[in-house]
Amino acid sequence: MTRGQRRRRLSFSWWQQLVLTCLPLVLVNIFFGSAEPLWPELAMPLFIAGVLSMFVTLRTFGPYKHGLIDLQKSLDTDQEPAAWDALAHVRRRALLAAGLPAWIAALGVFVGLEGVPLLLLALSTLVLFYLYRIPRQVG
Repeated sequence: MTRGQRRRRLSFSWWQQLVLTCLPLVLVNIFFGSAEPLWPELAMPLFIAGVLSMFVTLRTFGPYKHGLIDLQKSLDTDQEPAAWDALAHVRRRALLAAGLPAWIAALGVFVGLEGVPLLLLALSTLVLFYLYRIPRQVG
C-alpha cells in the first residue's frame, strides 16, 4: 500500500469516526429533544462531566504525537508500514476519547440539557477531533 493510500485511508477513517461520534447526539436530539426530561437536576452535573471529559484526551495526545514523530522518522525505511499501522491504532484510541463530550451531550438530552451546553460539548468534540488529523507535512 502506498503512502498516499494510507493517508487517504486515515483521512476517510477520521471523517467516518467524526460522523459516528456526532450522529448519536443529532439523532437523540431529533427524536427525544422535545420530550420531558427524566431527571432535570442531573443536567448541570452531566454538563460538567462532559467538560471534564475533554481532559481524557490529554492522556491520548502524547502517544499520538509520538506516533507522528516515529512515522516521520521512519519514512522511506522498512519500518514505514509498521509506523503507519501504529499511528492508526493510537489515533483510533485518541478519537474515541475525543468523542466523549458529544456522547455525554447525547445523554444530556434525556435529562433536559439545553441547546447551548449541547452545542458547546459538540463543538469541543469537533475541536478535539481537529487535533487528531494527519498533518500535510507527513508523507
